[in-house]
Amino acid sequence: MRKIVIALFSIIFCTNLYAQQTITEKLTFAQVIELARQQSPNAIMAKHQFRANYWSYVTYKSELLPQVKLSTVFPSLDRSFKEFTDSTGARYIRYNQNTSSVDVNVTQNVPFTGGQLSVNTSLLRLDNLGSKSHSYSSTPVLIRYNQPMLFFNEYKWKHKIEPLKYEEAKKKYILAMEEVSLKAVGYFFDLALAQQNLQVSQLNYSNADTLYKIATGRYKIGTIAENELMQMELSFLNAGSSLNSAKLDLEVKKFQLRSFLGFNEKIDLHLIIPKEIPQITVDVNEALDLAMQNNPSMLSFDRQLIETERDLARARSQRRLQASIDASVGYTQQARDIHDVYLNPQERQTIRLALEIPLLDWKRGKGRYKMAESNRELALVNVKQGKVDFQQNVYLNVMQFNLQDDQLMIAAKSDTIAQKRYDITKQRFLIGKVDVLDLNVALKEKDESKNAYISALRQYWNNYYALRKITLFDFVENKELTADFDNLIK
Repeated sequence: MRKIVIALFSIIFCTNLYAQQTITEKLTFAQVIELARQQSPNAIMAKHQFRANYWSYVTYKSELLPQVKLSTVFPSLDRSFKEFTDSTGARYIRYNQNTSSVDVNVTQNVPFTGGQLSVNTSLLRLDNLGSKSHSYSSTPVLIRYNQPMLFFNEYKWKHKIEPLKYEEAKKKYILAMEEVSLKAVGYFFDLALAQQNLQVSQLNYSNADTLYKIATGRYKIGTIAENELMQMELSFLNAGSSLNSAKLDLEVKKFQLRSFLGFNEKIDLHLIIPKEIPQITVDVNEALDLAMQNNPSMLSFDRQLIETERDLARARSQRRLQASIDASVGYTQQARDIHDVYLNPQERQTIRLALEIPLLDWKRGKGRYKMAESNRELALVNVKQGKVDFQQNVYLNVMQFNLQDDQLMIAAKSDTIAQKRYDITKQRFLIGKVDVLDLNVALKEKDESKNAYISALRQYWNNYYALRKITLFDFVENKELTADFDNLIK
């Protein structure tokens, strides 16, 4: 007995301790949406995805600005035998030297032509360790221009594509946050329905217990048959089973919402189901205009077409003559003393024109060009069909949303009627006016109507946030959705 008392005391103590550590958060629908957008793992992933796109755009912008680079080499020791050829023939001689250099290079990409302009200055010291002598070589200034391809300008296409990709990334972030809101709607009403099912199951269990006791008394005095008593006992057992299932389902749905919102197990959630909905009706044409203007799919369609045009232009340039130019002009000098290495510099020029002419490629260039041409035509068809499907999707979303408020009103009225019918049927059962079957039918209709109301409420908010997602527009506040992008990249 002493061990049993100690065990019971330990269980009560641990239960009280757990209750003290658990914090119950009562959350409204709007609070769940806001928490999901602030701290859910999905929102955090969307934030980092935007950051990656932002820094990709910054990298592109930096390519258009001058780049300054300092390069040094010290030491560069070479002690080896190397082949040396002069008028007497070839032979191997012993090298024992060290080279040190410093170089400052300023480069600027030229978007208009696709080439690169650079200005360079450098100083080199050569130490002959064998003879213990040294010398210097300088390039006070060297201006160089490099044009890798004369007939295809990569920067011209980047100038068209990269800003479009960044605007698309902004829109995609806003869309991703609306996807987070949609998921929050699902998790919220999953738990809300589980909460309601538990309340209904508890009430049904209590009523079934009371009715079973009443039925037992009536059976003893002979006012009801044994089969009716057994039906009431079966209803009581089923109510107990439903109550246990509802408790388990509630804990599962709490865990799912906690995980989605980033809460730990010490947070116990209780949801406050919204009673009111905004009274708005969305115009189809207005929603379509907003979607065509705001949705990132439209930017994606434009970007795809430009990218296929770029690929076609590249394939066209590779099909024929290839040419590149590398030219430089500047000054250079060499001396044994560093003070003399910049005196009377000598002119230095280089020029290189490279040509590549396909003589026989077995239609490889033509194949690449035709593939790029087919890809462009395929993109045109896909984009055209994608826009048609997109417009149809907008239309269906608007129609579903505009009808849902009527569905919700019908569900609310049905819930009220089913509850009243059950209350009346229960009272009539207590006075012996209806049998057990009628009572069970009324009970089933009551429970189904309550679930139908929650489902209709869920569908309304699901349709609303789906409409926000496709248009990136807040129809309650009557403004476009946006985000603080400057704060996102901090």
